[in-house]
Amino acid sequence: MSNVLKTILDYVIWILTVLILSFLLIHFVAQRTDVNGTSMVPTLEHGDQLICDKITYRFREPERFDIIIFPYRYAKNTYFIKRVIGLPGETVMIDPEGNIYIDGEILEENYGLERIVNPGLAAEEITLADDEYFVLGDNRSVSEDSRYEDVGNIKREEIMGRALIRIYPFSRFGSID
Repeated sequence: MSNVLKTILDYVIWILTVLILSFLLIHFVAQRTDVNGTSMVPTLEHGDQLICDKITYRFREPERFDIIIFPYRYAKNTYFIKRVIGLPGETVMIDPEGNIYIDGEILEENYGLERIVNPGLAAEEITLADDEYFVLGDNRSVSEDSRYEDVGNIKREEIMGRALIRIYPFSRFGSID
Protein backbone atom coordinates (compact mmCIF):
# COMPACT_ATOMS: atom_id res chain seq x y z
CA MET A 1 0.00 0.00 0.00
CA SER A 2 1.33 3.41 -0.88
CA ASN A 3 2.19 5.97 1.78
CA VAL A 4 -0.61 8.25 0.56
CA LEU A 5 -3.27 5.54 0.94
CA LYS A 6 -1.92 4.58 4.36
CA THR A 7 -2.02 8.23 5.47
CA ILE A 8 -5.60 8.62 4.19
CA LEU A 9 -6.65 5.41 5.95
CA ASP A 10 -5.03 6.62 9.18
CA TYR A 11 -6.97 9.91 8.97
CA VAL A 12 -10.26 8.12 8.23
CA ILE A 13 -9.76 5.79 11.23
CA TRP A 14 -8.84 8.77 13.44
CA ILE A 15 -11.91 10.75 12.33
CA LEU A 16 -14.23 7.75 12.84
CA THR A 17 -12.77 7.17 16.30
CA VAL A 18 -13.36 10.80 17.26
CA LEU A 19 -16.94 10.67 15.93
CA ILE A 20 -17.73 7.44 17.80
CA LEU A 21 -16.23 8.73 21.05
CA SER A 22 -18.13 12.02 20.66
CA PHE A 23 -21.38 10.14 20.08
CA LEU A 24 -20.82 7.95 23.15
CA LEU A 25 -19.85 10.98 25.28
CA ILE A 26 -22.92 13.01 24.27
CA HIS A 27 -25.43 10.16 24.62
CA PHE A 28 -24.15 8.40 27.74
CA VAL A 29 -21.82 10.67 29.75
CA ALA A 30 -22.46 14.42 29.39
CA GLN A 31 -24.43 16.90 27.33
CA ARG A 32 -24.49 20.68 26.93
CA THR A 33 -27.83 22.21 27.96
CA ASP A 34 -29.16 25.76 27.68
CA VAL A 35 -31.33 27.38 30.35
CA ASN A 36 -34.43 28.90 28.81
CA GLY A 37 -36.53 30.90 31.27
CA THR A 38 -36.33 32.19 34.81
CA SER A 39 -37.77 29.33 36.87
CA MET A 40 -34.40 28.54 38.50
CA VAL A 41 -33.31 32.13 39.32
CA PRO A 42 -31.11 32.92 41.27
CA THR A 43 -29.26 29.59 40.88
CA LEU A 44 -29.55 29.49 37.09
CA GLU A 45 -30.45 32.34 34.79
CA HIS A 46 -31.91 32.56 31.31
CA GLY A 47 -29.09 32.03 28.81
CA ASP A 48 -26.82 30.01 31.12
CA GLN A 49 -25.15 27.09 29.39
CA LEU A 50 -24.59 23.95 31.43
CA ILE A 51 -22.96 20.56 31.24
CA CYS A 52 -25.44 17.87 32.23
CA ASP A 53 -23.93 14.78 33.89
CA LYS A 54 -25.68 11.70 32.49
CA ILE A 55 -23.61 9.04 34.21
CA THR A 56 -23.94 9.66 37.98
CA TYR A 57 -27.51 8.38 38.17
CA ARG A 58 -26.45 5.07 36.67
CA PHE A 59 -24.63 4.43 39.96
CA ARG A 60 -26.79 6.24 42.52
CA GLU A 61 -30.25 7.66 42.89
CA PRO A 62 -31.01 11.39 42.70
CA GLU A 63 -30.73 13.14 46.07
CA ARG A 64 -32.76 15.92 47.63
CA PHE A 65 -31.72 19.34 46.26
CA ASP A 66 -30.01 17.91 43.13
CA ILE A 67 -30.82 19.95 40.03
CA ILE A 68 -32.10 17.53 37.41
CA ILE A 69 -32.98 17.68 33.74
CA PHE A 70 -36.00 15.86 32.32
CA PRO A 71 -38.17 16.12 29.20
CA TYR A 72 -41.43 18.04 29.27
CA ARG A 73 -44.17 15.51 28.54
CA TYR A 74 -46.22 17.69 26.20
CA ALA A 75 -43.61 19.28 23.91
CA LYS A 76 -40.99 17.46 21.90
CA ASN A 77 -37.38 18.62 22.40
CA THR A 78 -38.33 20.68 25.47
CA TYR A 79 -36.53 19.95 28.71
CA PHE A 80 -37.07 21.25 32.23
CA ILE A 81 -34.40 21.95 34.83
CA LYS A 82 -35.68 21.77 38.42
CA ARG A 83 -34.54 20.98 41.96
CA VAL A 84 -35.45 17.66 43.60
CA ILE A 85 -37.51 18.30 46.74
CA GLY A 86 -39.41 15.06 47.40
CA LEU A 87 -37.90 11.58 47.15
CA PRO A 88 -39.56 8.23 46.36
CA GLY A 89 -41.97 7.06 49.03
CA GLU A 90 -42.18 10.46 50.76
CA THR A 91 -45.29 12.58 51.26
CA VAL A 92 -45.03 16.21 50.15
CA MET A 93 -47.37 19.05 51.05
CA ILE A 94 -47.17 22.87 50.84
CA ASP A 95 -49.27 24.85 53.32
CA PRO A 96 -50.96 28.23 52.62
CA GLU A 97 -47.97 30.07 54.16
CA GLY A 98 -45.65 28.44 51.60
CA ASN A 99 -43.94 25.98 53.94
CA ILE A 100 -42.91 22.70 52.36
CA TYR A 101 -43.56 19.56 54.42
CA ILE A 102 -41.86 16.23 53.82
CA ASP A 103 -43.53 13.39 55.75
CA GLY A 104 -45.13 15.96 58.06
CA GLU A 105 -41.87 17.81 58.89
CA ILE A 106 -41.05 21.29 57.58
CA LEU A 107 -38.27 21.09 54.98
CA GLU A 108 -35.33 23.27 55.92
CA GLU A 109 -34.03 24.73 52.67
CA ASN A 110 -32.93 28.07 51.35
CA TYR A 111 -33.19 27.63 47.59
CA GLY A 112 -36.59 29.21 46.99
CA LEU A 113 -36.34 32.81 45.79
CA GLU A 114 -39.55 33.76 47.58
CA ARG A 115 -42.45 32.34 49.52
CA ILE A 116 -44.65 29.89 47.63
CA VAL A 117 -47.96 31.64 46.96
CA ASN A 118 -49.62 28.87 44.94
CA PRO A 119 -49.09 25.37 46.35
CA GLY A 120 -51.01 23.89 43.40
CA LEU A 121 -51.52 20.14 43.65
CA ALA A 122 -49.32 20.09 46.78
CA ALA A 123 -51.96 21.97 48.78
CA GLU A 124 -53.05 18.43 49.59
CA GLU A 125 -50.60 15.69 50.54
CA ILE A 126 -48.90 14.00 47.58
CA THR A 127 -47.43 10.57 48.28
CA LEU A 128 -44.68 9.73 45.82
CA ALA A 129 -44.43 6.24 44.34
CA ASP A 130 -41.22 4.22 44.61
CA ASP A 131 -39.99 5.69 41.32
CA GLU A 132 -41.23 9.30 41.61
CA TYR A 133 -39.65 12.63 42.56
CA PHE A 134 -41.27 15.97 43.42
CA VAL A 135 -39.43 18.93 41.87
CA LEU A 136 -39.63 22.71 42.27
CA GLY A 137 -37.96 25.61 40.54
CA ASP A 138 -35.99 28.01 42.74
CA ASN A 139 -38.03 30.97 41.46
CA ARG A 140 -41.21 29.56 42.97
CA SER A 141 -43.62 32.25 41.74
CA VAL A 142 -42.93 31.60 38.04
CA SER A 143 -41.82 27.97 38.02
CA GLU A 144 -43.89 25.33 36.25
CA ASP A 145 -43.05 22.27 38.31
CA SER A 146 -44.51 19.29 40.20
CA ARG A 147 -47.19 21.54 41.72
CA TYR A 148 -48.92 21.59 38.34
CA GLU A 149 -50.67 18.73 36.57
CA ASP A 150 -48.83 19.11 33.25
CA VAL A 151 -45.49 18.44 35.01
CA GLY A 152 -46.54 16.44 38.05
CA ASN A 153 -44.28 13.94 39.75
CA ILE A 154 -41.19 12.98 37.76
CA LYS A 155 -40.58 9.29 37.19
CA ARG A 156 -37.02 8.01 37.70
CA GLU A 157 -36.80 6.83 34.09
CA GLU A 158 -37.55 10.37 32.84
CA ILE A 159 -34.51 11.91 34.54
CA MET A 160 -31.82 12.50 31.94
CA GLY A 161 -29.15 13.69 34.33
CA ARG A 162 -28.13 16.41 36.72
CA ALA A 163 -26.87 19.91 36.09
CA LEU A 164 -23.18 19.77 36.95
CA ILE A 165 -21.23 22.78 35.66
CA ARG A 166 -22.13 26.20 34.27
CA ILE A 167 -19.85 26.85 31.30
CA TYR A 168 -21.34 30.18 30.19
CA PRO A 169 -21.41 33.02 31.01
CA PHE A 170 -17.73 32.80 31.84
CA SER A 171 -18.15 35.20 34.77
CA ARG A 172 -20.31 32.56 36.51
CA PHE A 173 -18.32 29.50 35.39
CA GLY A 174 -18.25 26.68 37.91
CA SER A 175 -20.15 23.95 39.70
CA ILE A 176 -23.86 24.33 40.39
CA ASP A 177 -25.32 23.98 43.88
